[in-house]
Amino acid sequence: MRKYNYSLIAGLIITAFMLAVTITAHFWTPYSVTAMSSMSKNLPPSAAHLMGTDNFGRDVLSRVMSGCGTTFFIGMCTVVIGAVFGTIVGAVTGYFGGILDAVIMRINDVLLSFPSVLLALIFISFLGTGKYKIIIALGVMFIPSFARIVRSEVIRIKSQDYVKSARVMGAGSLRIIFVHIIPNIRVSMLTAAAVGFNNAVLAEASMSYLGLGVVPPEPSLGLMLSEAQQYIFVAPWYALFPGIVIALIILGFGLISEGLRGLAQK
Repeated sequence: MRKYNYSLIAGLIITAFMLAVTITAHFWTPYSVTAMSSMSKNLPPSAAHLMGTDNFGRDVLSRVMSGCGTTFFIGMCTVVIGAVFGTIVGAVTGYFGGILDAVIMRINDVLLSFPSVLLALIFISFLGTGKYKIIIALGVMFIPSFARIVRSEVIRIKSQDYVKSARVMGAGSLRIIFVHIIPNIRVSMLTAAAVGFNNAVLAEASMSYLGLGVVPPEPSLGLMLSEAQQYIFVAPWYALFPGIVIALIILGFGLISEGLRGLAQK
């Protein structure tokens, strides 16, 4: 009897739905994301405003849809930066070893000993706030974790027979690393990317909540939670729906990483 990877399937369905919302928001939202109305402040969910309105009379559904796109954009860019540079660092140090490996990994260990959000806050304090600056800060902070994972996988695989055969046949080190080794650790890398995306979402939401992330009036799920804090008893829907969306995004990628981990163990 065929066994299905239900975690992976469920994660892909949830993530596909959230991506569909993000793509839709790029072309259409029920209302303008920034349009304010003094006559529509803190309206509860209704047929006109399915998720209600905020303290400026803006449609919460429209802002949640657009904020979902902002979250995905920041998460994806952060993972790409961390994965690309982390893979290069981890692959080179893991394959060649020696003094280079010892020095870089000690620096890596020092960076990993600090919470990534704390280091990102330090970067933000120098770079300033804004969507692209938070991407740079988080991307740099995620390089050590990807480097550590890739390094351990490269050390494990470089002693395999097919790698030794490629070396005997005259293949160069870079070819062995990026043609023979990296493709064989793709499942581990995808798992790390899914986990990294979740961490990026939480970090972005945390910094936007603190006012150090996305700059208003551009919508961000974390920023919406921050703005809704003082209206939690007057308009609870303002905080409820952005929180649900963040939870769904994290759940989707969490299930994907769990499913990929199951594939790697087979």
